[in-house]
Amino acid sequence: MRQKKIWLFILLSFVMMAAIGLLVHSIGQANTQAAPTPAGVLLTTLLYSASMFIPLLSVVITRAVFKEPVFEGLGVSFRWNRWWWIGWLLMAFLSMAIMGVSLLMPGAQWGGDGEIVQAALKQMPAHAGPWGLMAVTFFSGLFAGATINAFFAFGEEIGWRGFLMKELQGKKFLVVALIIGLIWGLWHAPVILNGHNYPQHPVAGVPMMVALCLLLTPMLMYFRIKSGSVVVAAVMHGTVNALAGLSNLFVTPANDLLYGAPGLAGLLTLLLFDLALFLYDRYVGKEHIFTKTY
Repeated sequence: MRQKKIWLFILLSFVMMAAIGLLVHSIGQANTQAAPTPAGVLLTTLLYSASMFIPLLSVVITRAVFKEPVFEGLGVSFRWNRWWWIGWLLMAFLSMAIMGVSLLMPGAQWGGDGEIVQAALKQMPAHAGPWGLMAVTFFSGLFAGATINAFFAFGEEIGWRGFLMKELQGKKFLVVALIIGLIWGLWHAPVILNGHNYPQHPVAGVPMMVALCLLLTPMLMYFRIKSGSVVVAAVMHGTVNALAGLSNLFVTPANDLLYGAPGLAGLLTLLLFDLALFLYDRYVGKEHIFTKTY
């Protein structure tokens, strides 16, 4: 019965995401189909935001079909422990590291004097400067990551690190991470093809997004297990989303396959962080989560 539940959840999630992709495409704001309009951009943003609740809706429907309580056993807990703030701050450090690695990529330049930064500085006190703008962007993103962004990210995490982790129990941790990462990455395909995250390379962006999700999943799963709460995964997911714009703001010229969290810089940084977490789990942690059956 577990397989039936998993396949129903996947079917619902992918069909609804495909519908979102078609709606975005029909609006005509994706890629270069048409000149952006305020109404079109707003509607597209709302659709992208709504798509984050598709996994939650799929969980609700799946559990209703199989007559199970919606949130039972999915780790919906607000009982605080140290892994909450460790995961939250780790994502902030990760985002800064990604910006640093982005600046090491071929052709990358510091964009503190760029048009976007200068336009943003006009909305701030005259003495703020690029570093002041970075500080404001960083701390506002950190706050948003743990609040409004976490709320939206919960819509996804209840599916990926809640429902799927529960239904895949009995398998090795890394096997579960591989399965969830692949599903999560491919699920994004309809919006990626419309230019989300990779507006310059929407087709090449699909495998890049799959790789990103594969590398981010072990970290989110690890903290989900250590904290005992899927809410922590939502906070981490939300914080990454909130701070992803740092590289876009301060690294020029724009190159979505190289710079930022979705680009090569993000993949390399995540790989290093995963390796560090694995070494911590192997030689410092007592549970050896990476190598055990979940």
